Amino acid sequence: MSEQLVLLQGDITEQSVDAIVNAANEELVGGGGVDEAIHRAGGPAISAECERLRSQQGGCPTGSAVMTTGGQMNVKAVIHTAGPVWDGGEAGEPESLEACYRNSMELARRHGLRTVAFPSISTGVYGYPVNEAAERALKTVKAMLAKHPESYDEVRFVLFSDDDLATYKKALDRIG
Repeated sequence: MSEQLVLLQGDITEQSVDAIVNAANEELVGGGGVDEAIHRAGGPAISAECERLRSQQGGCPTGSAVMTTGGQMNVKAVIHTAGPVWDGGEAGEPESLEACYRNSMELARRHGLRTVAFPSISTGVYGYPVNEAAERALKTVKAMLAKHPESYDEVRFVLFSDDDLATYKKALDRIG
């Protein structure tokens, strides 16, 4: 399984994978950080599909996942998931964060998307502590890989900063 899970530093919009995951907001309107970068790199097709999803189902509740085209990026799809806003960890944030990763991977599996790239969800403006988020994210993804090993070729965590990459590597060493 370890060869299925990759940690790297880089720009998620430049990955050549089946799907990249967007740390979106519940309204699916391009925000800041990775969300802004994905909307910019993917072009207007992503925003148009997000608008359609908003009108059809009202957006993307925290912990859920929806899918759009990859637009102009070298991906088949963008999976949008709305992570929790950190409020100290006692308001269901850990469970919501796990749901983001689990539901994104399940959506990819159902659509035959075998290579998936994740950012560090909720650790930017949503304030989730990176060290806690990393451990939850990695445990959740590893559990999904163990449950459906035949469904994924590779799951990448594409971390924007060297510090985040180091934090994820330490978390992966801790959980094994």
